[in-house]
Amino acid sequence: MASPDFTQIADDRKLFKNDHFFIVEDLYPVSPGHLLVISQHPYRDYLELPMHIRPFLSQAIDQAVIIIKERHQPDGFNIGMNCGEAAGQTVFHFHCHVIPRYVGDMHEPRGGVRHCVEGKGYY
Repeated sequence: MASPDFTQIADDRKLFKNDHFFIVEDLYPVSPGHLLVISQHPYRDYLELPMHIRPFLSQAIDQAVIIIKERHQPDGFNIGMNCGEAAGQTVFHFHCHVIPRYVGDMHEPRGGVRHCVEGKGYY
């Protein structure tokens, strides 16, 4: 499967945009309502985002949460990004996942993102 080109996303797919970020539905959602916050410019990952645009990321994440809550009734959220191939990044254009979570959507959600390294989530 070819890596998506975020620069080619049509405006009619964009649910929100500000000067630096836009929001779209994830084409391969892990739960109902899964959204992506994507940079307007092709920064590689979060660590490349200039400091002066990071506050706009918070605004866009907040807007993604509002959109999800309007359309779904999630019980929680995972909000995250992968920075680098070793961290699982496969599309090298900044994007942040806003994933709604629902009671019962997995057997044991405790530990959340700590489970990104197998066997390390429990302590």
